[in-house]
Amino acid sequence: MAALKGKTLFITGGSRGIGLAIAKRAASDGANIAVAAKTVDPNPKLEGTIHSAAKEIEAAGGTALALECDIRNEEDVQRAVARTVERFGGIDICVNNASALSLTPIEKTELKRFDLMFGVNTRGTFLTSKTCLPHLKRSENPHILVLSPPLDMHPKWFSGHVAYSIAKYGMSLCVLGLADELKPDGIAVNALWPRTTIATAAVKNILGGDKLMRMSRTPGIVADAAHLIFQQPAKSFTGHFLIDDSFLYETGGVNDFESYRVDPSMPLAPDFFVPAESKPPPGVKIARLSELTS
Repeated sequence: MAALKGKTLFITGGSRGIGLAIAKRAASDGANIAVAAKTVDPNPKLEGTIHSAAKEIEAAGGTALALECDIRNEEDVQRAVARTVERFGGIDICVNNASALSLTPIEKTELKRFDLMFGVNTRGTFLTSKTCLPHLKRSENPHILVLSPPLDMHPKWFSGHVAYSIAKYGMSLCVLGLADELKPDGIAVNALWPRTTIATAAVKNILGGDKLMRMSRTPGIVADAAHLIFQQPAKSFTGHFLIDDSFLYETGGVNDFESYRVDPSMPLAPDFFVPAESKPPPGVKIARLSELTS
């Protein structure tokens, strides 16, 4: 029997990239997916809308609900959650995937960009989790998953992009606190982060273009790791800061990660925020800095 059949997932930023991959992986089990995102009309620089995502989810075997939602707006989130519960009867899994990115030093960080990142990343995660909470409490195995990094307080993860890093770590602080706060309710709260860059619009348009895309893994590795997290017992599996390939290797028994590579001829690019002590599974080689800049 499919692990997530009949379960309802509320996913922010689910119209493309990692969010959509998580949605489609759950859909293959026969899950219900609420896609809460801003993109309604096609954008030449950003592939996918809530409507195209819904079609892909349905094609993958799930039931989709497309919800136009700006998670910075409390009324939007409340309306989206209410519509999800009205359609599917509840919420079993809340995925905080939506994120805003701007890797700028302090002198080049406009306050409106600062506010955007905090509004989407930190505040959006808190608001979405809070709004889904009453429904999660009624689920048999409720999970909150946040796409955010381990809390490694090394200065190199902050210098040069302080605003983004603080906003992203704010998501992780939500995990740290909510995992403990919600433990009596039996609600799991965990963080998931990729070891390598993932082939998404953010990588292509902001970080490194086509070369970095080829040095990345596909969103499927994060989706498979998320799917495995959702199968864990919520009452005991909580408060973890997980790296995708290590979790798949240690808990899922995955030994071959080659299928996730965009271009096997290229070295794998490391993502931000992965602690030095986090070693990749056997056989996985991550590129050196010199290979990224050559």
